[in-house]
Amino acid sequence: MSAEDPASQAVAVPWAQRAPDTLQAVIESFVLREGTDYGMYDVPLASKVAQVRMQLERGEAQIVFDPVTETVDIRTAAQAGCAAAGRSSI
Repeated sequence: MSAEDPASQAVAVPWAQRAPDTLQAVIESFVLREGTDYGMYDVPLASKVAQVRMQLERGEAQIVFDPVTETVDIRTAAQAGCAAAGRSSI
């Protein structure tokens, strides 16, 4: 990706260095976004949060900050790797 590509501006955010309340809020915001579909069954918020937290702990997902849009997102490790290539973590 080029330096002008907005996706290349994303910065990895180490989840383990976030305050517990902040991490909880980021994960809840992520799982509550419209368009999140868990199929035919309702999945409780606590279960969704636990699933995402486990993905972060296992390195399957990563929190990224986009300084261009000033937003935080959670992406798969592959997506985050592409977006944060060449950028240091904060």
